[in-house]
Amino acid sequence: METKWLEDFVSLAETRSFSRSAQLRHVTQPAFSRRIQALEAWAGTDLVDRSSYPTRLTPAGQTLYTQSLEILQALQGTRAMLRGHSAAGQDVIEFAVPHTLAFTFFPAWVSGLRQSFGSFKSRLIALNVHDAVLRMVEGSCDLLIAYHHPSQPLQLDTERYDMMVLGQELLSPYVRPGADGQPLHRLPGTLGRPLPYLGYAPGAYLGRVVELILKEASVPVHLDRVYETDMAEGLKAMALEGHGVAFLPASAVRKDVRAKRLVSATGPGGPPLEMVMEVRAYREKPTGREPNKHQAQALWEWLHSQPPGRALLS
Repeated sequence: METKWLEDFVSLAETRSFSRSAQLRHVTQPAFSRRIQALEAWAGTDLVDRSSYPTRLTPAGQTLYTQSLEILQALQGTRAMLRGHSAAGQDVIEFAVPHTLAFTFFPAWVSGLRQSFGSFKSRLIALNVHDAVLRMVEGSCDLLIAYHHPSQPLQLDTERYDMMVLGQELLSPYVRPGADGQPLHRLPGTLGRPLPYLGYAPGAYLGRVVELILKEASVPVHLDRVYETDMAEGLKAMALEGHGVAFLPASAVRKDVRAKRLVSATGPGGPPLEMVMEVRAYREKPTGREPNKHQAQALWEWLHSQPPGRALLS
């Protein structure tokens, strides 16, 4: 039996909806259902009355729900005590950050914070978006920093998590320039000669935003996917070598654009193929049961006091 099964079960008991709990737990509904079934197999009895809607617990399920709350609370308390034994657990601020932001936004942002907020110790946990969100849900980081677009919202319960907007990021297409300084490949391409496309791997957050850009384009865009990865830095490296067009965050290419190593793939007067995203910070709302991390609390309060967008460096 895994503790995440108990967390799933508690969520189901409180939402009374498999679909809603699957969203909150950041898994597909079939995967969520399998985990509940696995817990029932471990318990040796039905825990959920599937003949009713909204979902109800069986008497055995009610018993396990009460016990699960106590078990999970005890585990959280034990974890807090263990972390309290470590000095690092008290004064190191742990950030869960998707890979792209970890390479582009985070280093400069922390430098700016140390100049304005003051010195602090930090630990960066670089992950894909899904796993970064899970770190927050599981209580394994102090702050989550992530992109946000209305078409691809993170499923974080506003009753449990605080959020603030740090600023904005522009996602648009870039390509290596030729000897004349013009794009080697200029969008939108043609049906007969689609442009080599450096794309994000299926399921990548930025990949889903790019799909929306292409779907909403004012003209047909003709691309031939020749390479994919889930990291923007990997796409940028391939674009710098002239392998094709890549949609990249502005913060990832700022220096390369200034040095004229990359240029817009649309060129002057080309179709607008871009999307503005927010960069957001999230934290779990304090309950008084977690370790007393004064630095993390102080940083959040300082960020909250800044004018909108002030905390995002250009």
